[in-house]
Amino acid sequence: MKSDIEIANEAELKPIQEIAQKLGVLDEELELYGKYKAKINLSIHKRLQSKKDGKLILVTAISPTPAGEGKTTTTIGLGQAMAKIGKNAIIALREPSLGPVFGVKGGAAGGGYSQVLPMDEINLHFTGDFHAVTSANNLLCAMIDNHILQGNALGINPKRVVFSRCLDMNDRALRGTVIGLGGKMDGVVREERFMITVASEIMAILCLAESISDLKEKLGNILVAYTYDEKPVYCRDLNAQGAMCALLKDAIKPNLVQTTENTPCIIHGGPFANIAHGCNSILATKTALKLADYCITEAGFGADLGAEKFLDIKCRKASLSPSAVVLVATVRALKYNGGVSKENLNVENLEALKQGSSNLKAHIENLKNYGLPIVVAINHFYADTEREIEWLKRFCADLGVEAVVSKAFAEGGSGAVELAEAVCRACEQESQLKLLYPDDYALTQKIETLAKTIYRADGIDYAPAALSAIQEIEAMGYGKLPVCVAKTQYSLSDDPKRLGCPSGYRMNVREVRVSAGAGFVVVLAGAIMTMPGLPKKPAAESIDVDENGVITGLF
Repeated sequence: MKSDIEIANEAELKPIQEIAQKLGVLDEELELYGKYKAKINLSIHKRLQSKKDGKLILVTAISPTPAGEGKTTTTIGLGQAMAKIGKNAIIALREPSLGPVFGVKGGAAGGGYSQVLPMDEINLHFTGDFHAVTSANNLLCAMIDNHILQGNALGINPKRVVFSRCLDMNDRALRGTVIGLGGKMDGVVREERFMITVASEIMAILCLAESISDLKEKLGNILVAYTYDEKPVYCRDLNAQGAMCALLKDAIKPNLVQTTENTPCIIHGGPFANIAHGCNSILATKTALKLADYCITEAGFGADLGAEKFLDIKCRKASLSPSAVVLVATVRALKYNGGVSKENLNVENLEALKQGSSNLKAHIENLKNYGLPIVVAINHFYADTEREIEWLKRFCADLGVEAVVSKAFAEGGSGAVELAEAVCRACEQESQLKLLYPDDYALTQKIETLAKTIYRADGIDYAPAALSAIQEIEAMGYGKLPVCVAKTQYSLSDDPKRLGCPSGYRMNVREVRVSAGAGFVVVLAGAIMTMPGLPKKPAAESIDVDENGVITGLF
């Protein structure tokens, strides 16, 4: 089997104008970034506003493991397969972060014969959206510190600055820093913490804004600090939102690329699901819904993080409702959840599969709470045995859910035709999204609903600072906002070592913050970090480029 990058390099790409024309995108609505990438101008929404939306399909997964689940590969393969069966479909994905690309996880452009291209560019600088987000974020930080230095007319308390700098790189040394060291004009000395760009509020705002004016308003609403007498200070008080919006004026436009089979894909935005809300932009999704009969999009990590936030945050804010949900699972990952080491996953083990399938069962049950049709996609690996596959199909059938094998990695769209047909059938079923909690629940009620219903906790233990923050947030009028839980992606619980379907534990909430601009309340549970670190042997050590500009080692 060829490597991902070899397959990507051998693929015959079509000019992006040709991909756009088939979608009905006009030349004047397309802004080229080379031959194979383009941005779609926001003017397209005015032209297509009266056109009926297509059906929205959400792709999610079981809890991620080192064995890999292939959610993005399955999403891309499903889009390719839709074309094989004569359906007009478009996929909508998030952009990869440089942190995982150079760290452990790798990129997010799919794999095998189901990739989005140009893979190397998408996984690196792409169209510069993340750089724009980083610059806008750090401009606001610079203006905060400059205001404090230049007389501090707003009376900002340097010890109560709550907005932090960011960088799209895994750099644990920046988790806690001191800035302003030096002379009188080098700034006020204070503690600062960096977070990775994809976990920043600016990234969340970019993905939840629906126009330039909406973007500017959301930026202005960012809570940046408190005064000495504990009054809130917002971005608009510093008059920073206009310049920040200027930096983001191109980044807000969705990006159009293609798959290895020349089917269309919109990629835009990239908030992490274990820290932020884990969905691509509302603009990307709504653009895709206008351009095709089916929009296939994915949410980050497992259904407990990505799908929950997609439904309870993104769909709530954008008035979206999926017609069906695809839940990606693998035999390997379920055996890992059943106690098998990564080295022995290629050996048939029905007992471990049965035990580990408690994780799949929990995700199916969680998704059923939302009232949406579900199809399980069994992402096929070469070592899967017929007995394992058949047992897993029967297991899903007993739960009232159809399970279909997808071989998109090895065969591209042809390997996911059966999945595409099953998803189309699911889209014809009755579907009515039911959100997990209403807006008027207290924040503690919302957190408890998520902890008990989705994460299977017996209860919640709050740090005193977290309870105080909740009281302060509600007193400021933000109690009706949805909740965005930041926790480990490796377990339904807040402990990455609890595999399968944990029970008999209490969730630990250590910190609560309001993202007033993005419009949600962030709840940090367990030991989750907002700035990841590199592993002992980073993937960056294997990446290189030759004299002709050909990149190697990405995968």
